Amino acid sequence: MVTIREVAKHANVSVATVSRVLNNKGQVSEETKKRVNESIEKLKYRPNLVARTLYKKTSSIIGLILPDITNPYFPALARAVEDRARFYGYTVILCNTDGSSKTESDYISSLEQKGIDGIIVSTSQLEAENYTEFHLPVVALDRTINSTIPTVISENRVGAINATKHLIEVGCQSIAHLRGPSGLITTDDREKGFLEVVQEAHVDYVVMETIFDVRAAEEITYKLLKDHPKIDGVFASSDSVAIGVIRAAHNLGLAIPDDLQIVGFDGIEMGKMFIPSLTTIEQPIYDMGALAVDLLNQQIEKQELDKRFYEFPTKLVKGKTTKN
Repeated sequence: MVTIREVAKHANVSVATVSRVLNNKGQVSEETKKRVNESIEKLKYRPNLVARTLYKKTSSIIGLILPDITNPYFPALARAVEDRARFYGYTVILCNTDGSSKTESDYISSLEQKGIDGIIVSTSQLEAENYTEFHLPVVALDRTINSTIPTVISENRVGAINATKHLIEVGCQSIAHLRGPSGLITTDDREKGFLEVVQEAHVDYVVMETIFDVRAAEEITYKLLKDHPKIDGVFASSDSVAIGVIRAAHNLGLAIPDDLQIVGFDGIEMGKMFIPSLTTIEQPIYDMGALAVDLLNQQIEKQELDKRFYEFPTKLVKGKTTKN
């Protein structure tokens, strides 16, 4: 195994200089940094993470708290977080709460005991105080906790507006919105966007609540179409919900998009592979996850944040669940 002394000798610098380059601390010229990094690459040197942890008094571990890993949206988000975290040298501990506030609270306590460097949270079952009292860097991803916690989300209201306008443009005259669980600002904003459009356009509409689950969405769609047989368009609060609507429509013998047109929200890969391919509001999932890690790392490194709220644009991606 190559040692730090061998790197220093190869780069013709002191061991202290190599250490400063590795830990990004102290004054080192750009030319010297380049020489040291070239030596590290050539010798295939790998730092002793245990020693670095003791030196920097950090664990090089971050937590990622998700509400439901079976929802295809969250593995995509987790992949982005993990990729970016690895770039910074962090290991990610994945915590799946299943939407339980007790499980979320237990995870917070467990992560704190492990001495992690910070957490990224994509669920909001707990009050903001549970995180501000954590005394560690926190970033809210795809959720809003409060104004003091750095937040990365997408334009949920604008995306919903575009989804609903599209359904009207392709001829829908009675539109349902299957919204997500109450209490989530993201789903509340999507409902606001939907209502803004249908009320202004004087289109018949109905709103029903479901969870982000294919089977649950399928079951509620049976009830929706039984109670409101004139529904010819559905704006689903997520792609998973939209896929549940497709399954129910198929089982009821409805043709998509001739009898029922559907727009989802997320832009997951499964929606592209499904038959018919899903028309959806696409979020830049990977960019959102990567930025969340950037913001967390800046806090861990005691760097000043330029701003605390980032809202990514969304776009309508047309599939085969709506008419051309």
